[in-house]
Order: sequence, then structure tokens, then C-alpha cells
Amino acid sequence: MDYTRLETEGVNGATVGIDLCETEEILRLIHAEDQKVVPAVGRVLPEIARAVDAAVEGMRAGGRLIYVGAGTSGRLGVLDASECPPTFGTDPGQVVGLIAGGDRALRTPVEGAEDDEALGRADMDRLKAGPRDMVVGITASGNAPYVLGAVRRAKERGAATAALCSARPGAVIDAADIAIVPVVGPEVIMGSTRMKAGTAGKLVLNMLSTAVMIRLGKVYQNLMVDLDASNKKLRDRAVRIIMEAVGVSRQAAEEALGQAGGALKPALLMLLCGCSLDSAEALLEKEPNVRRAQWICARAGELLDRDPVGLW
Repeated sequence: MDYTRLETEGVNGATVGIDLCETEEILRLIHAEDQKVVPAVGRVLPEIARAVDAAVEGMRAGGRLIYVGAGTSGRLGVLDASECPPTFGTDPGQVVGLIAGGDRALRTPVEGAEDDEALGRADMDRLKAGPRDMVVGITASGNAPYVLGAVRRAKERGAATAALCSARPGAVIDAADIAIVPVVGPEVIMGSTRMKAGTAGKLVLNMLSTAVMIRLGKVYQNLMVDLDASNKKLRDRAVRIIMEAVGVSRQAAEEALGQAGGALKPALLMLLCGCSLDSAEALLEKEPNVRRAQWICARAGELLDRDPVGLW
């Protein structure tokens, strides 16, 4: 691969004198370059939407969203995956982040892992990537062999695939079903893709996972109703979410949560519909989207605690 052809490896003409600048001017130059990231992401929204729709289709059938990357790209994928369980109440195996070299590589570079295409293929076999999964290969250059191997093998195993890169051309771009390529141009410091490319990658992953979770019914209005209230802050947030969504007092929200054993969705539906816990849980088992479940309540024209299953 001729890396001199990649914009991510180019020399940025606007910052060639950055080593001569005072601190505030260094920051102004970095900030000016950062302004190019958001428009670059905006130009690839249609491709992100395609990836979201493919992931949602697979995950509704029991599949997974799998991120695979190396270096900064791998760390971003692992970060996004690790945020999904507390934020959206996902099972830890539902959104998976892989980095070349394994978890040790999150802190310490693992020699040669990024360049090992066979390792990427082996990781897809180990995970048993399959037709219900969406595998997103993240590599700023579009050419990391580990990511390429993973995407190729995932596709062979029937998974949907997407490439998230910051430059063209790229072997991973050609290998994937969907190419998400926010081109941000040369970095402030040549080749330091933890900067603009990393920022673009973080924005795209935020969009991708958040949109997927919204489509899967884990958001009501703009509230995270499937959150795992595993600490004091999140328990308080769960109470405030119910207060905001239903317009009840803190005491009423806390009582509903207590009755539901801390589960936010059933507590919310109980208050929205005036139904029993059993009824709320029965309906959510069939329809996990709170807004749709609420619509069923309204359409039924009566409280669910008479015969929730019968509404189906």
C-alpha cells in the first residue's frame, strides 16, 4: 500500500509552522482544523443510515453490532460498545468491540497485531459472526490488515459489513457492503489520526449506536428508558426520566420504580397507562417500544390490567 496517496498521511499546509507558535495559536490552529470534521460527517449521513438500518434488521432477529479496529480506531469501537449496556440496557454481548491485540492493546500497543490479517479472520470465527450480525470495520486509513481480514471473513460468514474510514482509496472500503468515509483531510500533525479522523470516527459511532438503539425502542421521547440504573447517579436519572415523561412527582416516580423492582420501562408504562405491573411486563414482552405499547393501551380504550395479552 502506498500510504503517500492517503489524505490521512498527508502534510497539512495550514500547520507546517505549528512548532513555532505560542500556546494559544497552537490551539487556534487545532480548533480551525477541527471545524472540518462535522461537515465531513454530515456528507456521509446516507451511508450511516444504511448501516443503522442493516444493524437494526439483524439485531431484531437476535444479531449483534460488532466493531473491529486497531489502535485509536479499535479503542473508539470498544468505548462505544462499552457504553451501550449502562446507557441502553443492552446485554454485554449485543454490542461488541474488538481491538487488534485484545484488551491489553487498549493501553499498550501490541506489536504486529494491526498488520495481522489472519488474526482479524480468526476473531470473526471466534465470535461466530453470522447472517444476523453487522460488523463495522474501523480504520482511519482504510487499509489496516487486521480490520480487512475481519471484514472479509465476516462477509464470508454471511454478516452485513460496513467500513468506517477517513480516506480513500482503501481495501476495507472495497471489501465492505457499506462504506462510511468522512474525509477530514490531513491531520494537524502528519499521520496523527487520533485527532480529526478519531473525532470523526467518534461522531459516527455515536450516531450509529444511538440511532440503532432508538430504532430498537430503547428511547421514549428523547429519554433513555432502558438504562441500567447501576449507580446513584443513574438511579436518580431513572426517577427524573419518569417524572419528565409522565409529569408525576418524585415520590410517585420512586414508588413506581420500587414496585417494578427498579426496572424503568415497566414503571413508566404502569404510570402512562394506569395498569398493573403484570400487565406492563406482559405487554413489554410483546412490544418493547414504550411509545407503541402506550399506543396499544390507548387503542384498546381500557386499562391493560384486565387482559393485556388479549390485546394481541
